Amino acid sequence: MLVAMTPTDSATLLRANPIFAGIPAPEINALARLATEEKHAARAFVFMEGDAARWLYIVRSGHVKIVRHSKTGKDVVLELLGAGEVFGGVAVLEKRPYPAAAQATEATTVLKLPADPILALAERHPRFVREMALMIGRRLRSAHDSVESLAVDPVEARLARTLLRLAEREGKTGTDGVTLPFHLTRQSLADMSGTTVETAIRVVGRWLKDGRLSEAGTRLVLTDPEALRELADRAVE
Repeated sequence: MLVAMTPTDSATLLRANPIFAGIPAPEINALARLATEEKHAARAFVFMEGDAARWLYIVRSGHVKIVRHSKTGKDVVLELLGAGEVFGGVAVLEKRPYPAAAQATEATTVLKLPADPILALAERHPRFVREMALMIGRRLRSAHDSVESLAVDPVEARLARTLLRLAEREGKTGTDGVTLPFHLTRQSLADMSGTTVETAIRVVGRWLKDGRLSEAGTRLVLTDPEALRELADRAVE
């Protein structure tokens, strides 16, 4: 069980993030004293699309998915964020509502920082804004790749690519393969890959049988990453 964060713990979490690199220690410490820790159960929303952007958030533990609700009523997962990752910051800087919802995928703890001190920090330190822009640029490139994949790639390639992306970012390599260190539901995998949960269940079930995947409790293990990479790179015939 996580122990409640002290201002010193909050300052350490902030310093570990590139966005806050170069901010003088006294300012980091002052910001940390304003931080609030917030816990969310699995499937609970941190904020909803259209809510006023009053906070910048950092994941302390667990995972948060960034979700847009389409006109058809289907959820589109834009990003899955793990420990140390920032979200909600661009909306704070632009003083506009959050453009997407943020939802915990498991028991999750976040640190939230009020908007006004973040805006003041951005005024004093242009590097903070640059680092935020670089972060968003990386996420936009990933989103562009995902959209391109939805348009041209077979569903198995999309599912394989999603698993590989998560494994490369957070996976733990062991003798049995690369383990995702969190419970990835078939629904979340489907949402991130632009397919239905029924298809994700069917394909993952087949990969479990043929040895490309295995399970360690509730966690997926990529036992044959190379086979999945071949699928991910498969072109439309």
